[in-house]
Amino acid sequence: MYCQVIVDIAHENVARPFTYRIPEGMLLERGQRVAVPFGYREKEGIVLGLTEEAGMDPARIKPVSRALEAYPAVLPPLMTLAEEMARNAHCPLAETLRLMLPAEMRRERVRVKTRKMAELTADREKAAEAAAAEKRSPKRRAILEMLLRESPLPAEEIALQVRDPREALRSLEAAGLIRMTEEETLRTPAAGLRLDNAQWHPLTEEQQEVLEEVLPSLERGGGRFLLHGVTGSGKTEVFLNAARRTLEQGRQVILLVPEIALTPQMVSWFRARFGQVSAVLHSRLSAGERYDEWRRIRRGEARIVIGARSAVFAPTEELGLIVVDEEHESTYRSDHHPRYDAREVAESRCAREGASLILASATPSILSFAKARRGDYLLLEMPRRVADRPMPEVRIVDMRQELENGNRSVLSRELVRELQGCLSRGEQAMLLMNRRGFHSFVSCRSCGYVVKCPQCDVSMTCHVSEDGEVSGGELRCHYCGNTLPLPTECPSCGSRFIRYFGAGTQKVQQEVERLFPGTPTVRMDVDTTGGKDGHARILEEFRSGRARVLVGTQMIAKGLDFPQVTLVGVIAADLTLNLPDYRSRERTFQLLTQVAGRAGRGRIPGRVVIQTYRPEDPVIRMAARQDYRAFFEEEFQRRRISLYPPFTVMARLLAQSGNEAAAERAAEEMEERVREALAAHPEWKKKVLMMNRELPGVRYLRGQHRRQILFKLLTGPETEALCGFLTETAEAAGGEAEVLFEYNPVNMM
Repeated sequence: MYCQVIVDIAHENVARPFTYRIPEGMLLERGQRVAVPFGYREKEGIVLGLTEEAGMDPARIKPVSRALEAYPAVLPPLMTLAEEMARNAHCPLAETLRLMLPAEMRRERVRVKTRKMAELTADREKAAEAAAAEKRSPKRRAILEMLLRESPLPAEEIALQVRDPREALRSLEAAGLIRMTEEETLRTPAAGLRLDNAQWHPLTEEQQEVLEEVLPSLERGGGRFLLHGVTGSGKTEVFLNAARRTLEQGRQVILLVPEIALTPQMVSWFRARFGQVSAVLHSRLSAGERYDEWRRIRRGEARIVIGARSAVFAPTEELGLIVVDEEHESTYRSDHHPRYDAREVAESRCAREGASLILASATPSILSFAKARRGDYLLLEMPRRVADRPMPEVRIVDMRQELENGNRSVLSRELVRELQGCLSRGEQAMLLMNRRGFHSFVSCRSCGYVVKCPQCDVSMTCHVSEDGEVSGGELRCHYCGNTLPLPTECPSCGSRFIRYFGAGTQKVQQEVERLFPGTPTVRMDVDTTGGKDGHARILEEFRSGRARVLVGTQMIAKGLDFPQVTLVGVIAADLTLNLPDYRSRERTFQLLTQVAGRAGRGRIPGRVVIQTYRPEDPVIRMAARQDYRAFFEEEFQRRRISLYPPFTVMARLLAQSGNEAAAERAAEEMEERVREALAAHPEWKKKVLMMNRELPGVRYLRGQHRRQILFKLLTGPETEALCGFLTETAEAAGGEAEVLFEYNPVNMM
C-alpha cells in the first residue's frame, strides 16, 4: 500500500502530494499525521489518500517513518474544507491544513501531560498488616494508610502529607505492595471560573417562537438563520436551549464569539448549564491548554466548543449546530494568510456536515441582513427586551457647546452629573473611548510638526506612567508597538513648545478618578489585558462590584451582561465616522448601538450619554434611537447608488518593501500586467468599475513602504476568474517587494 502525503511546507514549489510506501503492519487513514523522509531531513505531513498503485518506480519510493498519532488528526469533512479553502485562497494545501490543528502539535512542541499515581496491588488485609507492622519507616506506614483509604492516589497528593515520599514509594513498590503508574492529566483552562446563570429560565414568548423556528432544522439537520434581536432581548438563552436540544440528539455545538474578552462570560454560562462538556479554544490559552482542549473535542469528551474565530475549525465529529454571536464583527475575518471569513467557513461546514447555522446580532452586517431579505437566511426577530424592560434613554451632547461654555474636560457636564447620580446610588457605569493611551498625538506649537513613528506613517500616542504622570510616560505606535521617550523639544525646529492633544482611555480613567476620588475604576484595552487571563481578571473585578466604573475601547461594547450597569457614556462618538472606509458609517452605528445596549439590562432602567462634535449626523441619531431598520434602508440605498459591497467587490493588490523604489516598481509592473490581461479578456474588463494605483491610507507601516492598486468590481463568474488572475499576479511578483491580494479587505488603510 502507498499513501499520498501533503508535506508541512507552505511553498508553491512543493504544493502537491508526495507518494510514500506504507510499511508492513502500519495502518493509516486519510487525515492522519505522519513523519516522512523529505530530502535529507524528516518532515511532518498529513495523509491525503491511500492507493495500491505506486504510479512510479516502487524502488524510488521511500517508506513512511512513523505515524504521529493513532487516529486521523484532521477529520474527513475538515480535510475537504481545507482543500476548498486552498482553492478559494489560491494557496498551498499545507497552509489551510495548518488551520485545522493546534499550532503546538507541529514539530511536537507540546506533549501529553502525565502525573505519577500510586495504587495498591496487595489485597487490603495484607496492606493493612504491612502498615501495622511497619516500625522502621513512618513514611511507608503513612502512605499505606492513605492508600487504604483511597487508591489510586496522585503522588503529588501524597507529597502534601508525606514529606519527600519518593524513596518510600520505591520501597513499597519493590515489596510488591503498590504499583506506580503514569496517568494522563488534562490542562483545563478557566478551571476556577465563577459559574453564573445555572438555572434554566422559562423562555419569553419571543424566545420560544424563535426556538420553535429553529428546532425542526436541528431535528432534520440543516437550516440557516439570522437572529436579529435588540440588546438585552435574551439571544443567549436561545443559544443555550438550542445547544441543549443538539446535545440530546447526540451531536456537538460550536459557539463563536468575536472577542476573547467575551469568552469567560460565555464559558461561565455554558459550564453552569452543561458542566465540563464545554471546551474553550482561543489564542490566549497556554500551549498545553489549547492542545488538551483540542484533544477533548477530538475524542468527543467535549460536546460544546466556545471560542473566537479559529474555533470554527474545531474537530467535532458529530457537528449539529454552529452559532456565530455578534456576527457583524469584523474580527471574524482573518487578515493573515490564508485569509478566511469564519462566517463563510461556518456556513460551508454546516452545509457539508448537515448542521444548523445561527448568525446572531442586534446590529447585523449589511451583507447578512441583505442576504436574509433575499431569502438566503431565515430572518428571526426579537424586537423587545426580556421582561419588557425599556431600552435605555439616550441623550446626545454637542461637545462644541461644551467648548464654547469653557469645559475643556473629556467628560461633558451632563455625563459628570449622570456619573455622580449613578455612583451615589451604588450602581455601575461603563465609559467607551475607542482610542487607548492618554493623548492621541504630540505636536509642536511653533512649526506644527507631529511626532510620527519612524517605522509607520502614523502619529505616535502618548502613554503616561502608572502614577498618571506624563513625565514618566512614553510615545507608542499602535500599529507596530515601537516606543520612544517623550520629547522635551521639537525634533524638527528645536522649539520647547511641545503640546499634547486628544484623549485616550488612560486620560478618561484619570479624569474619572480626579472627579470621583476613591471610586474604584478599571480600564480594559490592549495595554491592560495582556497575559492569559487579562480579560477575565478585569471583567471579574467589575462583575463582582469591586470596581464601579469600567473604561474601555470597543472590546467592552458587545456581548457583556452586567445587571448593575445603569449608565453608559460614549466619549467620542464620531471617531470611527472619520475613517476613510466605506464601512465607517456601518461600524459607527454598530459600535454606538452595541455599547448603549450594555445599560439597563437589570431591573433598573439605563441611561446613555453620547458625546459628539457631529450631533446632527443621521448615523448617530439612528443609533441613539436604536433604529436598525432605518439605518439599514439608508445605508443599503447609499451603497446601491455609490456601488459599494454588497453590490460590488472591493479588492486590492498591496505591495510592501523596505525599499520605497521596490514597492513603487512592483506596483507599476503589476498595473501593467493587469492592464494587458484586461485587454486580452474583454469579459473581465467589463467587470472593472474602478482601477487606481495609489498610496494607501497608511503608506509606511512596520518599516515597509506600501503601494496599492485598488479595484471596484461587479460580481459574476468572470469576476472570480479575474480575482484568480490577481491572486496569481501577487504570487508571481518577484524582486524585493512582497505582494498580497486582498478580497474585500478588512482594513482599507
